[in-house]
Amino acid sequence: MTETSYRIAGIDVHKKMLAVVVTDAAEVGEFRFERRKFGAGASGLLQLKSWLAEQGVKEAVMESTAQYWKPIDHWPKTKDRSYPDKSGCSSLPPVKELETTFSLHLAQAHSNKAPKGRKRDFADAERLTRRHIAGELILSFVPDPEQRLWRTMTRTRQQLIRDRVRLQSQLDSFLEEARIKLSSHLSDLLGLSGRLMLQALAEGGTDPAKIAALATQGVEATQEELQDALSAAGGLNKLQRRILKLFPERLTLLEKQIDVLEKSAAEALRQHQDAVRRLAEMPGLGAQSAQQIIAEVGPKAATFPSAAQLASWVGCCPGREESAQVSKSDRSPKGNRQMRTLLNQAANAAVKAKGSVFEVQYQRLVPRIGHLKAIWAVAHKMCRIIWKILHEGAAYEEHGLRTNLNAVRQRANKLARQLRRLGYDVQLKPANAGVTP
Repeated sequence: MTETSYRIAGIDVHKKMLAVVVTDAAEVGEFRFERRKFGAGASGLLQLKSWLAEQGVKEAVMESTAQYWKPIDHWPKTKDRSYPDKSGCSSLPPVKELETTFSLHLAQAHSNKAPKGRKRDFADAERLTRRHIAGELILSFVPDPEQRLWRTMTRTRQQLIRDRVRLQSQLDSFLEEARIKLSSHLSDLLGLSGRLMLQALAEGGTDPAKIAALATQGVEATQEELQDALSAAGGLNKLQRRILKLFPERLTLLEKQIDVLEKSAAEALRQHQDAVRRLAEMPGLGAQSAQQIIAEVGPKAATFPSAAQLASWVGCCPGREESAQVSKSDRSPKGNRQMRTLLNQAANAAVKAKGSVFEVQYQRLVPRIGHLKAIWAVAHKMCRIIWKILHEGAAYEEHGLRTNLNAVRQRANKLARQLRRLGYDVQLKPANAGVTP
């Protein structure tokens, strides 16, 4: 190995096995590869790490195959430990704890696609290496382990919220089949009144008047309407009531897990509560959505040097498919799915904030390009402002039309309650720095 050599490794990742090749990118002529297989367990990863260090590897690249790349990204550490070979004898030499002296890249699998019928383990690793040297791979943004834990908590919480909505739809379908029309008269089937009535039905209640009397004062429907909706209560058989009883139990479990994840995410992001607060002040966002944004892009969005690069990574900017100086399509690129969904929801909420710049932009665009494209343009604007808030430490300041001061005060109080419920220390005071959207 000469002083001018620059050795690069390609790793074809499988669940139980890793096919690894090493070549010298500085060598003139055809690349010569050294091939070797390793196990995907702790012992195999330590041996791989040791072998790459011996080879003097400067960079290593692997595909984002399912979840199997994650153990490689977290190199195990140990001190003076030997591992047995297949015969059970400790014939392998002790593997010392080694510092990772090379860069590890994660490539998107579709950028290393093989010709049909040409897929083989070592050939895939060699093609991965060649394309990395040629700059043809699309590399993924891999957050640090702490941020990945934030992502796990916020994404799991979001999935549980979706499960809760799905549960409500299933419950509504079950009640419709049983000819109980509660959802026609209750704005929230899983609210306090709905839960009390469902519990009475599950426990064997048959009198519509008694069940309807459980409704709280906030219900707009009259007792006569509720009794009419519950007129089929006496027709529920034993099995239907048993199934109905499962819905509140599942709902209680989901809400308990959501609460645990909310508190865990708040505790993990406590050191970044100022960034959470500044993000949550933007119309369309709240405390939870601010936490989710920080979990996806980081507390300072430091990976993205500009707002345009963040928008491109998220996939909320116009695309450009150009040939002969003619753009065939302006469709947005595929980006971070969680951020795209969140920004779409936030934009739909932000355009309803009276007097905000987002409402002004939406009202200007919607007659010309329609609702969906106008919302996506608002999401693009919000993404760029998010970068400015996180990257430059700025605070959001509304520069739209004259707003209702009472509405602003109510939103500020609501946001303060949300942040305090998450355990953050919040004091209402005028912002000193603003953002010019």
